[in-house]
Amino acid sequence: MKFNLLSKSRNQTINHAGAKAFRLSPEMELYTAVVTWSLNDSFYEKDEARLVRLRKLIYECKPEFVGKLAVYARTKMYMRSVPLVLVTELAALHSGDNLVARVTDGVINRADEITELLACYETLNKRTGTKKLNRLSKQLQKGLSTAFNRFDEYQFGKYNRDGAIKLRDALFLVHPKAKDELQQLLFNKIVNGNLQMPYTWETELSALGQLNFDSDEAKATAFRAKWEELIDSGKLGYMALLRNLRNIQEAGVSYAHFEKVCARLADAAEVAKAKQFPFRYLAAYRELMNPVVTKVPAQSLVKKLTALVHGQNKGYTGELLDALEKAVQASATNIKGFGHETRVLLACDVSGSMQTPVSAKSKILLYDVGLMLAMLLQSRCKNVEVGMFGDIWRTITVPRNNILGNVQAFYRREGEVGYSTNGYLVIQDILQRKVQMDKVFLFTDAQLWNSNNTADHIQTLWLRYKGEVSPNAKLYLFDLKGYGQAPLQILRNDVHLVAGWSDKVFEVLAALENGGSALDAINNIEL
Repeated sequence: MKFNLLSKSRNQTINHAGAKAFRLSPEMELYTAVVTWSLNDSFYEKDEARLVRLRKLIYECKPEFVGKLAVYARTKMYMRSVPLVLVTELAALHSGDNLVARVTDGVINRADEITELLACYETLNKRTGTKKLNRLSKQLQKGLSTAFNRFDEYQFGKYNRDGAIKLRDALFLVHPKAKDELQQLLFNKIVNGNLQMPYTWETELSALGQLNFDSDEAKATAFRAKWEELIDSGKLGYMALLRNLRNIQEAGVSYAHFEKVCARLADAAEVAKAKQFPFRYLAAYRELMNPVVTKVPAQSLVKKLTALVHGQNKGYTGELLDALEKAVQASATNIKGFGHETRVLLACDVSGSMQTPVSAKSKILLYDVGLMLAMLLQSRCKNVEVGMFGDIWRTITVPRNNILGNVQAFYRREGEVGYSTNGYLVIQDILQRKVQMDKVFLFTDAQLWNSNNTADHIQTLWLRYKGEVSPNAKLYLFDLKGYGQAPLQILRNDVHLVAGWSDKVFEVLAALENGGSALDAINNIEL
């Protein structure tokens, strides 16, 4: 069957919560593990265990699929670390053609990823000694050589960092052939260490911080002027702008500059070009709403309070929040959604296992990602109910055009439903109420179980719902952690599995609606 994405034999298993679940095919499991990858231990799986599982799955899948998945993860899902892992493992397993070279070139989108890939290759292959990277894979070397020819001096200069593997080291290892005399001069600059230092907001602020000022007031004035200059220049990247909203606020820039910041944040073209994960907007939103209060020595308290009163434009916070809301709405415009004739149910898992950070340094939790994706989709649907489940299942009414505000509303209320993972209650509710839903979406880590010790299971309830209430209904599992099992059988054209944290997952949803599978977007990648 076209929609049979599970192994055909022995597909029943037990998930991490001890409940009945179903195995995915190696390709589907690898896809879910890759697009939900993060470099911090998850609730049920340590980093090392996931890496071991990833390697096993790569071995079980066709090399071409692994290569396409690597390029898909980098170029469509905006992931940086895991594509390098896939390339490294592929180089160890596959030879005989130029597949590894094409994949390597496909995943290198920034100049620093040349050295990052070499560092990954060194680490995963456990290279030691003075020549850690000797006997480099020839096809990996060929792909890196092609990548070297794509970057200019600004890009090399911006990412010429003092890491364990430097650009100079990479150049000697890879031996790229310059395409012309100008590029040979550029390669010579890398070798001689005299690349021109590019203009970046980091270098500008860093240089200013090294100066001595006569007073705190003079320093504050200088930094305010520098932030205003950066805003006017247009050279402050969108992501940098998003991450520095509080710093800009605290610098006390003029209202005219605040207007420029807000206009750029909300600009649909800028949003599309920035390619930010949706939860980045949520992080900025929360940073503005919940400023960190730091302790200061008593003798400087008056001075600090004076700076807060006169330096921060707290009155403009509302405008920044509005701009972020407009930005998120702009990011949602390409989500197809569903019209008034299609009845949609969105259910968000807020259980204990979902309350882990998406990465080691992030304040965003896994269930924040689920809430964010659900509210993005809700904004594009006409006839929709939304809710969250833990010990119990509860629907919550929120406006459609208030995406970030809605996430915050759910976030404040998650304790109301408890912290188990009783996803079966979502289906049980619409079965008992005999509500004819057309589309049911579960945003979850897919580790569903029944804490009430009854015989009810989401698989059997879904089959009953299809048989008794809504024969044409479809269920979509949005897997946010990629543990490798599904709580329902993905065997028919009525249960689909999608994975990832980017709003690009909704492009997969569109493919499913057209009769495809979640893997089509990967298989359609050109290498």
